[in-house]
Amino acid sequence: MISKDTLFAVSLFPYLGFLYFLTRSKQTPRLALIGFYILLVFVAVTIPAGIYAKVHYGEKLANVDWLHGGAEVFLTLSNIVVVLGFSEAIRKRQKGREMGR
Repeated sequence: MISKDTLFAVSLFPYLGFLYFLTRSKQTPRLALIGFYILLVFVAVTIPAGIYAKVHYGEKLANVDWLHGGAEVFLTLSNIVVVLGFSEAIRKRQKGREMGR
């Protein structure tokens, strides 16, 4: 059976493919694309934070609140930036339609 750690590591490759094609398509709002890339920062922060929690506290990352919360900030930031990017794109499209009337 595959461990959750292995699954987490392997899931990075499809996400990198997603980012590659999303970037290459040039159809994704820039701010939303930045938000999707910030998710990589979340992953990059989560891995060492998890190791630190295990080595220093003997606990899973989820059980060390200050480390877990610090890592989750990047996930929250990623989500906010993605939403703002798509919201901005929707507003621009609606404004363009109103101007075209």
